[in-house]
Amino acid sequence: MARGKTKVLIIDADKAFAEKIAEILNPKGFNTTLCHTGKDGIHKASYTSPDIVLINYQIPDLKSKEVLNRLKGIDRTIPVIIVMAVGGERATVDLLKAGASDFLVKPIRSRDLLEAIKRAQTKRMADLEIQSKKFLSLGKLFPLLAHEIRNPLHAIGGALAVLQRRCDLKDDTITQSIEIIREEVQRLNQFIQECLDFSRPPARRRFAETDLNEIIRSSLNTLAPIIEADPGKIEVITHLDDDLPKIKANFNEIKQVCLNILKNAIEAIKMGGKLEIRTSSNPHKRPRYVMIKIVDTGTGIDKENLPYLFDPFFSTKSRGTGLGLAICKKIVVENHRGQIDIKSNTNIGTTVTITFPFSP
Repeated sequence: MARGKTKVLIIDADKAFAEKIAEILNPKGFNTTLCHTGKDGIHKASYTSPDIVLINYQIPDLKSKEVLNRLKGIDRTIPVIIVMAVGGERATVDLLKAGASDFLVKPIRSRDLLEAIKRAQTKRMADLEIQSKKFLSLGKLFPLLAHEIRNPLHAIGGALAVLQRRCDLKDDTITQSIEIIREEVQRLNQFIQECLDFSRPPARRRFAETDLNEIIRSSLNTLAPIIEADPGKIEVITHLDDDLPKIKANFNEIKQVCLNILKNAIEAIKMGGKLEIRTSSNPHKRPRYVMIKIVDTGTGIDKENLPYLFDPFFSTKSRGTGLGLAICKKIVVENHRGQIDIKSNTNIGTTVTITFPFSP
């Protein structure tokens, strides 16, 4: 559990009811945030990192299950409590299967609310402990794994170089076999590097005033050969805020995140698709943040996969390592205190929103 007060996000169109819940929780030491639409709740969850969320089953703009899936996409460990009117209990079965931790029926007694919050706190702490142990174990395993795999890979690479010099490269079968070995060695080396990136501690000593617009331009320059290799496939559109504030960040780490997200978008886009990159900020509101939004019109991601996108080794690609997005989240959330959110619809496209806090 995060230090300080437990943060409770309340999403309910009934303002009077939401305020009543806040009046019960605030004197008990909780920090409550009230939202009255699903979209606003998702937006606030993406940069305030609540410890517990209460959602009314009836939300005017989005279905409660969609809000639940989006919240789990932001952080799978967030306990979500569904609030509903009498008679709606049957609907909770589907929501509990989708990841809701509990439900309450209106009218809600103070005792029942506090007991549900306590159960959610216990679940949150247990989930965070499990996740912490899992990541700690992976962090210890990866360097050892890298060492044990890299040695034979170097030997394979050396043997391959000898074969290339001595074999008859006019034989198509031999040439094709050598190329396959070379590609697989390169893929394993990339996997090892991703393992090490995932286990590496934050390089805070390299933090400096950083322009996110510059990172976007640098990333697009790096990917230009891929984008231009298939003329007409992708239309790149940029809307970069000229007044975007600079943030304290590690330039190379944020560029690594942008490259990974952009590569995923490029791979998902079919002929004639669009890739839009936008930067913006809210310098006059609190909490202050700068934002990168990357939108593609690609194949999209199945809704059932959204909650697992940031899990290590989970991948929707046939040859993916499943570490790319896990590393992105580690860099954004753990190293830079930011948030990363992915919204996607199959055959429509994907939107990735990355926010970083800043101080003037």
